[in-house]
Amino acid sequence: MRLKHSLLVLAALAPAQALATNGYFSHGYGTINQGMAGAGTALAQDSIAAATNPAGMAFVGNRADIGAELFSPSREYSVEGGGPQSQRTFYLMPGTRESENEAFVIPSAGYNRQITETQTLGVSVFANGGMNTEYDGSNGGTFGGGKAGVNLEQAFIAPTWTWRFAEDQAIGISPVIAYQRFSAEGLRNFGPMSSDAEALSDNGTDDAWGYGFQIGWQGQLTENLRGGLSWRKVLEMQEFDDYRGLFAEQGDFDIPQMFHAGLAWSGIERHWLLLDVQHIRYGAIDSVGNPFDPTSRLGDDDGSGFGWDDITVVKLGWQWQQDERQTWRAGLSYGEQPIPDSEVLFNILAPGVQQWHITGGFTRELDGGLSVSGMAFYSPEETVRGENPMGPGQEIELSMRQMGAAVSLGWQF
Repeated sequence: MRLKHSLLVLAALAPAQALATNGYFSHGYGTINQGMAGAGTALAQDSIAAATNPAGMAFVGNRADIGAELFSPSREYSVEGGGPQSQRTFYLMPGTRESENEAFVIPSAGYNRQITETQTLGVSVFANGGMNTEYDGSNGGTFGGGKAGVNLEQAFIAPTWTWRFAEDQAIGISPVIAYQRFSAEGLRNFGPMSSDAEALSDNGTDDAWGYGFQIGWQGQLTENLRGGLSWRKVLEMQEFDDYRGLFAEQGDFDIPQMFHAGLAWSGIERHWLLLDVQHIRYGAIDSVGNPFDPTSRLGDDDGSGFGWDDITVVKLGWQWQQDERQTWRAGLSYGEQPIPDSEVLFNILAPGVQQWHITGGFTRELDGGLSVSGMAFYSPEETVRGENPMGPGQEIELSMRQMGAAVSLGWQF
């Protein structure tokens, strides 16, 4: 029990540097799930399953997991064209600039226990993200200044209760506790557009706690077909007071609601084929979804945001049980583009343009109920190009590519 609590506290206190995958949510949670491109709403296999569908914890038994992902994004922006500075224009220095910091560690952990024949209690701890940039200020700097960038870190703790109300049918609920930290630098030149220029940039790291809940169902539909559904409400977060002059609604940065639906088919011996659909409502969060508007003030209720659209992500997964000890996995996912080409200026800070993810993974069963799982993924380069809304005739192109790998240890007891 001491080990279990130590691992969960470690994961909770080490939130990931926020990195863009499907917008700013990870393409999956836990090494097993990530190895199938995040598909798993209908098929749970570890104690981090509540991150996708709380009901899945009903089917993993007595189990503990801990893992870490090494994540490497490559982010840059390019500017073409230019013009004279004036009070009504905001031209950027032409050229290409790359963001620093291309290696990050993302932890995860989970624990689940069967408390009666039909009920389980557990907890999943995980992280996600989408906004981490740091431009060094060379070649004229960013936004007319020197070094610039933002950093958002998020961690989630999801205690979970499930009830198996029929032989192979379960519902689950997770009260979700969220923690996030944010910092921004190099944005002082946006001061005339801010409702509070002293709470716009270069104020160090601010943090916020919040809460919400997630509910789900998972069960057998036919002999060879499983289904799953889950919904997570908006996570209501404390405001970033130190950045109330940047984010709409005086520093508000709630975490959007999302939906999952999935099927898992086992009609081929030793194989599973999975299909998941995920929908994320970025546009409903003003600080994320409000379009950039030079006539409004940053920080006001209708202040500019990043202009992100809601997105739907389709995920395909495959799993092959080679023998009693060895399992192989692969996955492919595609998500809609959250960033319109009209929103490139502010999204220099948050170029969450990724759409495709290609993944592979494995699990090796060891002795004593232990297992080790691994995963690797690649997300090819995506770009979004549009006009600088405050610099007519100037084009900005955002681009990113990603790769990563993870390993985890599971214990069935």
